[in-house]
Amino acid sequence: MRVRRVVTTRAGGVSAGSFESFNLGDHVGDDPAAVEANRKRLGSELGLTRLAWMEQVHGRTVTVVDGTETGPAEATDALVTKTPGVALVVLVADCVPVLLGDPEAGVVAAVHAGRVGARVGVIPETLRVMAEQGADPGRVEVLLGPAICGECYEVPADMARDVEKHLPGSASRTRKGTPGLDLRAGLWQQLADAGVGRIGVDPRCTFEDRTLFSYRRDGSTGRLAGLTWVEAE
Repeated sequence: MRVRRVVTTRAGGVSAGSFESFNLGDHVGDDPAAVEANRKRLGSELGLTRLAWMEQVHGRTVTVVDGTETGPAEATDALVTKTPGVALVVLVADCVPVLLGDPEAGVVAAVHAGRVGARVGVIPETLRVMAEQGADPGRVEVLLGPAICGECYEVPADMARDVEKHLPGSASRTRKGTPGLDLRAGLWQQLADAGVGRIGVDPRCTFEDRTLFSYRRDGSTGRLAGLTWVEAE
């Protein structure tokens, strides 16, 4: 089976102002009609008719979907499916979009891994649920998408130490020499320790790259999307 992964930028949509232009978040204060138009374009451009969304809350709840759902998955930060043609969507603007897939089992997952979710173990929980659906960590391929980098993500020293305790490898130093977090580095180590052998990293920093949305940089802003699905044969 073929697993597909896509990450959007802020270009190509109809949103205006601080949401310019391809904002896909419907919870950030943008014109609902613009968000709906952007979401419709997302599906049509990719040839997808079934997009699965979630109400992200910075936790570790994982929800299995099959495309029959009528709305976003409530209070969850990871979606898993083994239904071909159902595209899982994660929305971010500095947090890490994590796209996982076992092409042999045909199981995929999309995860919202911000500081809190990464700290409390949303990735190990996702791997556990994927295994219940037939995936094997040794076959899983992962993309860690665009996110704020460790040189830009400044946090209090106590916070950096706390996250490092739960997510080893995440502590960093910013360009100013202050304590920071590199969530992608910590997640990479966590995935590797779980037996995942193929881990790709999109090196773009949302804070530095103005073609991407960044909440830390702009405050009022949109959300980019990471999507993954198994192609229907």
